[in-house]
Amino acid sequence: MSEVRTLTPDEVGTAMEWAAGEGWNPGLDDAAAFLAQDKGAFLGAFEGEELVACISAATYGEAFGFLGFYICRPDMRGQGHGMNVWRAAMERFGDRTIGLDGVVAQLENYQRSGFALAHRNIRYGGKAMALPGAGGVSAIDISAMPGVLGFDRQHFLFDRPLFLEKWLAPAQGTALVARVDDAVAGYGVVRRCRAGHKIGPLFAADDDTARALYAALSTAAHEAAPDEPLFLDVPEPNAAARALAEDAGLAPVFETARMYKGEAPALPLERIFGITSFELG
Repeated sequence: MSEVRTLTPDEVGTAMEWAAGEGWNPGLDDAAAFLAQDKGAFLGAFEGEELVACISAATYGEAFGFLGFYICRPDMRGQGHGMNVWRAAMERFGDRTIGLDGVVAQLENYQRSGFALAHRNIRYGGKAMALPGAGGVSAIDISAMPGVLGFDRQHFLFDRPLFLEKWLAPAQGTALVARVDDAVAGYGVVRRCRAGHKIGPLFAADDDTARALYAALSTAAHEAAPDEPLFLDVPEPNAAARALAEDAGLAPVFETARMYKGEAPALPLERIFGITSFELG
């Protein structure tokens, strides 16, 4: 039976490469932010010195965790290595509520493990277009951080300051905040990925704010890589978010099943115009 242990940062890089090979298109700097949230999140199954399967089991305090990067090396599938890392992840989570964004084809397998479907997420993609925007959007600086952290908590429902410290400062991307009367009304991040850019999160109090942020973020992506794609991961129940993506010329390219084991968080989906990532929720 393969041995399961915590991955080193270099081995996490291998997991990122595997995710890219699966077509999941991780961001170039995602690993640092993921490890800032939970340095022990990544687990791997090894045959001797060879990594044969991986999974991430990121924790957010004692109440919540999120599962991602569940991959078995193609030539090692069907030998129980994936189940080994799965069991280790479940043990690591303990009694926490667990979330995941699973490929739809695996929905029944996750249901057999006690997960229930909450909603679909749809990845929209297309050429990055510079859209007309509105005022009230600016770069996130130190003075904006307390408000942004509080706004993020309203939408993610769990504190993640160490993660956001990295996520809000992408080496190739930008993070923007929208304010109304000096109060945070929304924020978003666009970051460079293996292919093009992704926007995520995109949290906003209303449709107008979301569109203003999207316009500024998409303009940044367009200026950086005008001929490359832009992606936005939208909760399917948010009709305004779907309309925004379609108005921006994006089309559905992929979808996931958002599922929870345990009590599902009461997310304000009407204010979530783009989720942070399929790997960390």
